[in-house]
Amino acid sequence: MADTPLIDQARYQARLYGLDGSLVCAVIEQESEWNTYAIRFEPAFEKRYIHPALPEAPTTEEVSKAMSFGLMQVMGEVARERGFKGKFLSALCDPEIGVPIGCEYLKHIMGNHAGDVAASLQRWNGGGNPQYAFEVMARMEKYR
Repeated sequence: MADTPLIDQARYQARLYGLDGSLVCAVIEQESEWNTYAIRFEPAFEKRYIHPALPEAPTTEEVSKAMSFGLMQVMGEVARERGFKGKFLSALCDPEIGVPIGCEYLKHIMGNHAGDVAASLQRWNGGGNPQYAFEVMARMEKYR
């Protein structure tokens, strides 16, 4: 499990966005195992959303949009869509930047799914893992 300051910060951000702190902590554990420097390239995302829009070799920014960053593994494209203006998407690895963006986006998704946690989690995951919602919800109890 993560150190207490990271858990406290995640719970605090969850509260600011009207989310269950145990849900946000469970998403973080599932996505990054509490590794603030977690970065993952998402080839299916790149193939579907980034590559078709490019007439030539992608820039670092374009490739970074197909990567997920930080504790909540926020996609670079999602961060830009949600208003992140930082020069480098790797700044999402800073919990003070990435967790609020992740919470805001999770709140947005939950609003689109009438608060249905399981459906919202499946959307968060992009459908790549059919067991994702179950796996995250199974982690929630340890953070209550």
